[in-house]
This record gives sequence, C-alpha cells and structure tokens, in this order.
Amino acid sequence: MSADTAEATPGQAGEMLKMTGQAAITAALFQAMEEDSKVLVFGEDVADREGGGVMGTTRGLSTKFGDLRVRSTPIAEQSIMGAAVGAAMAGYKPVAEIMLMNFITVAMDMIVNHAAKLRFMSGGQSTVPLVIRTLTGAGWQTAGQHSDHYEGWFAHTAGIKVVTPATPADYKGLLLSAIQDPDPVLFIENSRTLFVPGDVAADQGPIPLGKARVAREGTHISLITYSGMVANCLAAADELAQQGISAEVIDLRTVSPWDKDAVLASADKTGRAIVVHEAVRHFGPGGEIASTIQEELFRKLKAPVRRLGAPYSAVPFAKVLEDAFLVQPADIAAAAKALCEYD
Repeated sequence: MSADTAEATPGQAGEMLKMTGQAAITAALFQAMEEDSKVLVFGEDVADREGGGVMGTTRGLSTKFGDLRVRSTPIAEQSIMGAAVGAAMAGYKPVAEIMLMNFITVAMDMIVNHAAKLRFMSGGQSTVPLVIRTLTGAGWQTAGQHSDHYEGWFAHTAGIKVVTPATPADYKGLLLSAIQDPDPVLFIENSRTLFVPGDVAADQGPIPLGKARVAREGTHISLITYSGMVANCLAAADELAQQGISAEVIDLRTVSPWDKDAVLASADKTGRAIVVHEAVRHFGPGGEIASTIQEELFRKLKAPVRRLGAPYSAVPFAKVLEDAFLVQPADIAAAAKALCEYD
C-alpha cells in the first residue's frame, strides 16, 4: 500500500495490511485528523500542491482537510516551531514537520527552551501537545548536514519525549500516541526504514510510548537497539544463530522514556548485553543504557556491557566511508561472539 492509498483503503478490523513506514505515517495522520479537528500539520511543502512533504507522507491531507489545517510554510524552521508551539498552547495539536534532523538545530531554542519547559515553568498550568516529525539516517550519501542522529540531545532535555520507530506498525501506532500525548514529542523517522514493507493491522491503534518490544527471543546475549539498527541487529542475530549463539533483540521504540524494565529483564536473562545505535558512540544514548545495566545487574552479568555506535565524525559522503561509518550486522555479530567467549 502506498501513501496515496493508505487513507482510501483502510481495510477491515482484524485484517493485516502490507504497507511501508511511509504509508503508515500517512494513515496515522489521516486517522488523527479525522478523529480530532484540533490536529494540524505544519511544514515545508506539506500541502498537496507542493508534493505532500519531503517523502510524500502528508500527501492527500490538504485535499481532504483543507489549507487551514495543513499549512505549507516557508523554509524557516524557527517560524515552523514558533507557530507550532503557539498553536499547542492555544489548544491545538500541531504536527510540525522539520524536513531533516540536521535542520532542527535552527529551531533548538524554540524546542528546548520553550516547548520542553513550558509545563515546568507554568507550574503545570500550560501543556504543549506538539509532535515534531523529522527524518534522518545515513546510507543514502546525503552527507554530514542531512544524516545525523541527534536523539541524545533531546533525550538529555527534560520535558520532551523521543520516539524512534523501526517498523510500519510502530510508525502508525507510535505516531497516534505521540499526537495524543499532552507534552512535546520528537518523532524521528529513519530513511532506511521508511520504504520497507511490513504488516500493519487495519485497526492498528496507539502503541504506548516508553514500552519496548522483543523483536526476537534469545538466551545467550541481548542486543538492545532502536530505529534503523533494529534491522541490522536482526540480521546479526541470524548470523549468530548459525554459530550456535542465541541473540535476543530488544527494540526500544522510544529513547526517552526508555523501557528500563524490559532491558533489565532481557540482560538479566542472558547475562550479556550490547547497546547498538546509529548515533555517534561518544556520549550517545547507549552510554546511559549500558551504565544502568551495569549498575543494576553487576553481579549477574557474565561479561562487560558493550556499546556500538558510529565513530566520532560527521557522516561522510563517499559510499565506502559511509558504509564504514554505519554499524553493520557483521560488526554486531563479531562483538556478540566476543562477549559470548568472554572469560
């Protein structure tokens, strides 16, 4: 199912539909806007006359819901976020699209000093029910100003949730939850996952934020990951299985809040853990998760907790360098094998 047909072909309750992450986002937006007239969409080129967003995920929305609710904006991220924060404070539920995650830096003041803090600074009297959708991910040779993962910045900021889906079902369910949330949510879409088809229930509803899923059961080692690295961890688990190593893959789904209970339960069961993310390893989210596992399960672990992430560099343009920059399934499998042999 394409983004064009996601709204027109909803399917029957209980039916499983095959769709991409792109189509699942479109379906979630259609559903949310039909259910609640307060849901608005802002962003560059989001209206149909401009193409329906950078990846076509808003295609069809302005035709159905009109230009007052689906507003194409100038190329001005500060204006997009300023308008979205103001609309949220006025009782609306804006979904603001920032074309690429690197461009979110232009609007950091609006996000970090306003959206994330207004509930706290108003003593709970004001909420900011705002969703910021943004796209990132290496692997397409879009280089260092278009491919960075900055989820660690926002996970460090109190007052904003950080959502990182990996499957079409999660793209729809998590986006529905994000739109319903009373606080700001950063919804990070990974370019390598958007066009991979998967099963989505026709009646797929909201998926709670902060709840991980077990993407694959295992007994020897836990691979804890999210976003585009879920597929790489699953591929590594297949490779490890051929060597007699059973790897459990935990898809966090959300980086903040992250599902501490699910992670600790898995690491407690296997005794070994690797945290894998596409973001730069230095000061990345993996440091927080690995530290928590080490603190909580020190006497139960069979090996030190490992972290795998990108090198301390901007994303390179050259394909051979970009491939080396990304954590590959072979890197994950090698690290897991080494931990399983740790004495």
